[in-house]
Amino acid sequence: MHALDNPIWQALISTHAHFAEARNGARKFPHEVSVLAGFCQPTPENYNSLAALLRPDERVGLFLEQPPDPPAPWTIDRTTPLLQMLCERRSPAGVHSNPAVIRLTEDDVPEMLALTKLTNPGPFGSRTHEMGDYFGIRIAGTLAAMVGERLKLPGYTEISAVCTHPDHLGHGYASVLIAKLVDRIFNRGEQPILHVLPENTRAIQVYERLGLAKRALLHLVVLRLNPAKSFQANFSTKQSGRDFSRPPSQIEV
Repeated sequence: MHALDNPIWQALISTHAHFAEARNGARKFPHEVSVLAGFCQPTPENYNSLAALLRPDERVGLFLEQPPDPPAPWTIDRTTPLLQMLCERRSPAGVHSNPAVIRLTEDDVPEMLALTKLTNPGPFGSRTHEMGDYFGIRIAGTLAAMVGERLKLPGYTEISAVCTHPDHLGHGYASVLIAKLVDRIFNRGEQPILHVLPENTRAIQVYERLGLAKRALLHLVVLRLNPAKSFQANFSTKQSGRDFSRPPSQIEV
């Protein structure tokens, strides 16, 4: 399996290992950083290991090679194809930064959260900015557009949180920001990747003009634990002498 076929897991065992909450063959990011989680393989044992890492009512997102088939007590909240794109050449030199691109910092987090909530480019938490560098464009002091780095694994960095405020669409700000990020990633000797829903054809066309090409079709799945089924499983587990009804942080390893 190529590393890009399992990018969340590969990030959590390498560049982003310092974020990892781990149990056997499952790892996840802290919820405030990202809702993403991964397995070395999507086996029933690894699903069970991931379940032990979740807080009550917590949801997780997985990128899988095959359609999901989680065991009980998991429930699928959402599943959809997810297009992975890879950039093997730099952005065209004709993409210029006007207005200026700024690096976003901790002080900008409230505006970053507000912009991602408004435009919904994907989950963005209070600590997501810690995953990599983020850049934006301000118009009259307001954050009009932003983009940043999410998953990092050896040789690759994911471009994510591509969003523009509805009042500032049509000016090419996203293209400017992506071009800057692509150059920065290449300057580190890495290649940029990006994930997008296949039906978002307009965005895909923009990404292709900037040098990204379709690489693979993965499956995005959002999962949660079914409380009713969890209760039955917990009752059975208690009978065997171990109590898994407590929060994961309190379970003996």
